[in-house]
Amino acid sequence: MLESRVADVPELWSNALKAYPHTSGKVREIYQISESSLLLVATDRISAYDWILPSLIPDKGRVLTGLSDFWFDRLGTAHHRISSDINEIASAVPELATDDSARDSLSGRSMLVKRLQIVPFECVVRGYLSGSGWREYKRDGKVCAIPLPTGLQESSRLPEPIFTPATKATSGHDENVSFDRMVNDIGTDLSEKLRSASIGVYTRASEWALQQGLILADTKFEWGLDPATGEIVLADEVLTPDSSRYWDASLYQPGGAQPSFDKQFVRDWLDQSGWDHSSTPPVLPADIVAKTRSKYVESFERVTRKPFPWQA
Repeated sequence: MLESRVADVPELWSNALKAYPHTSGKVREIYQISESSLLLVATDRISAYDWILPSLIPDKGRVLTGLSDFWFDRLGTAHHRISSDINEIASAVPELATDDSARDSLSGRSMLVKRLQIVPFECVVRGYLSGSGWREYKRDGKVCAIPLPTGLQESSRLPEPIFTPATKATSGHDENVSFDRMVNDIGTDLSEKLRSASIGVYTRASEWALQQGLILADTKFEWGLDPATGEIVLADEVLTPDSSRYWDASLYQPGGAQPSFDKQFVRDWLDQSGWDHSSTPPVLPADIVAKTRSKYVESFERVTRKPFPWQA
């Protein structure tokens, strides 16, 4: 049953969209629909350690799209979404109006968005000390050149959220950089606007998450500039398990890594599998796929307070 709901490569819809310029990311397929709009399609691919894995996580793309939809509606921040309704998308992409198979496969995992001038930095906000931030802190007591109090533990809550930009890597990991580096590259005014907007969105989102029993430990935003107005606009996915670290507040205990709503089962299994991280990754066992899917779905249901839409 689940196998029929998996979407990976664009063969499911590529014939209908073959006339549109197309690029692929680790998870998303991106089609240029017009001079001013793109179609983003979130597949069920999953990546780990900079590899796209050969296994798929059923409905993952629908979770990512559904959560982004929820946050775009809630945040009150200018964003790039035009529509995620498949009928409205089909109105903009006439080829879908007569291709039921393509339209059905795209439903729930697609978003028509404005084309923006994307800012070349990931705008990361951290409220807790984890991941690469924890590694930097252990090394020199700072994160992205921001001094932090001594004596913090892994997963400690920070005195206040910090803005820690990163350069966008075309391959491999993004590189954490200082705010001064960002200012040098894109200017003081834009950098300060992005810092303020990113911390503001993180703060509003973390307050909502905590009401749902979740800690939003950190997240990364992508922003773009509207070419017509110069306004900064929230882009890409937002506050999903792929771009954010969510923890169960009832299980939170600083002093070590926390269980999270993301690829944890996948990473743990890969680490224990004997895979060398440099050759083609192994196929994931069915139980790891099922557990990972369950975590993604749970994140959707807990954040939105709605049941996951099992039917597109």
